[in-house]
Amino acid sequence: MIPIAKPLLGEAEAEAARAAVLSGWVSQGPQVARFEAAFADLTGAAHACAVSNCTTALHLALLAVGVGPGSEVITVSHSFIAGANAIRQCGATPVFVDIEPDSYNIDPRNIAAAVTRRTSAILCVHQMGLPCDIAGILEVARGLGVPVVEDAACGIGSEIEINGGWQKIGRPIGDVVCFSFHPRKVLTTGEGGMLTTDNAEYDSRFRLWRQHGMSVSDTARHGSPKVIFEDYPVRGYNYRMTDIQAAVGLEQLKRLREVIARRRALARYYHDALATIDGVSPPSEPSWAQSNWQSYCVRLADDIDQRGLMQAMLDRGVATRRGIMNMHQEAAQIDVPLPFPLPQSEMARDHCVLLPLYAQMTGSEQDQVIDALRDALPVARIPAPDGLRVG
Repeated sequence: MIPIAKPLLGEAEAEAARAAVLSGWVSQGPQVARFEAAFADLTGAAHACAVSNCTTALHLALLAVGVGPGSEVITVSHSFIAGANAIRQCGATPVFVDIEPDSYNIDPRNIAAAVTRRTSAILCVHQMGLPCDIAGILEVARGLGVPVVEDAACGIGSEIEINGGWQKIGRPIGDVVCFSFHPRKVLTTGEGGMLTTDNAEYDSRFRLWRQHGMSVSDTARHGSPKVIFEDYPVRGYNYRMTDIQAAVGLEQLKRLREVIARRRALARYYHDALATIDGVSPPSEPSWAQSNWQSYCVRLADDIDQRGLMQAMLDRGVATRRGIMNMHQEAAQIDVPLPFPLPQSEMARDHCVLLPLYAQMTGSEQDQVIDALRDALPVARIPAPDGLRVG
C-alpha cells in the first residue's frame, strides 16, 4: 500500500530524542529555546515561540491581535476545522468567504465585502503549502486597519516573492504566522506548533500564555542562584512543547532543504505525467510562489466520480484523500451564519483528490500512483443518459 503521506524520521531524530530523555529535562526547556532560535533564523522572523500544536498557536495568535467575544474573523471555510475552532474558542464568529479556484486559497477580492464593525482579524491560510496572495490580502487589510494572522500549518519551507525578493513563509508579512509539526507536515515533531512574529509584545504574550500565565519560566527559576516565587498575573494555558519534541525538530530542520527539493521534484514529475491524462488537471503554482508541495491536489473532470476514483485507486494499493474539507459543511460548524455563497469551496471539496507525496517516495512508487490513477479514471467516469460526456 502506498500511503498518502509518510514522515521522514531516522536515527538522527531517535538519538536526539534519546539524548533529551537522558538529560533529565523533558518538558519545555533548553531544547525548545534552541529550536525557537533555529526556526526564527530559518524564516527570518524576529521571534519564534514553540507551542503544543498549530491549533493552540492559532488560538494565541488570534487572542494577541484582539479577537474576543462578540468579534468576527474573516477566513475560509475550505480548510481544516481547527481554524474555526480556534476562532470560536476566543468567543468570536468565523465569517467564511470563498476561495480562488486555482490556488484553493482565500480570494482577496472577497474580503472587503465581509468586513463589519465587529471584524477583528483576517485569518488567511497557505493551503496545502501553496502561499496565498498575502500581498493582495494585506492591501485590503491595511486599508481597513484589520490585523492579519497567517495559518501556515502546511507552509514550512514554502516561499513567496515580495517586492522583487524571495522570502520564506514565516517571516511575517501579516502580524503573526502559525505552523504545524503534525506527522503529515513537511517537518514533524510528532505534534507541535510555532508562532512567528516581528512584534515583541505579541511574542511576550505568547510566552506568558503558553505556560499558565506564569511570570517566571521554569528554566529561569531553576537556573537562578536565588529563590524566586513566581506569580500568575493573567489567565493562561498549558500550551507548551516538550524538549523531546524540540530535539526532534532541530534534526528535522537540518534536512528541510533536501526534503523540499525532493518534494518539488516529485511534484514536477506528477505535472508532466498528468499533462497527458484526460479527466484530471494538475495543480497550478503562480510565478510569485514556490510551494513545498505538502499535498498534491488534482482536480477531476465533471464526469469523474470522486469516491469511485478513490476506491478504484485504493483497490490498486494507492491511498488518496478527497479535496480539503469545508468547515461550513461539518456538523461542528453548521450553526455558523453564511452571509456569502461558497461555490468554489464546495466544488473543490467534491471534485479534487490528493495524491500520495512524501520525500522518500521512489520513482516506481510514483509510477504506480500514476498508473493507478490512469486506470481508475475510466472506471469512475459517470455515464451521461444521452451517451454524451457530462460537463
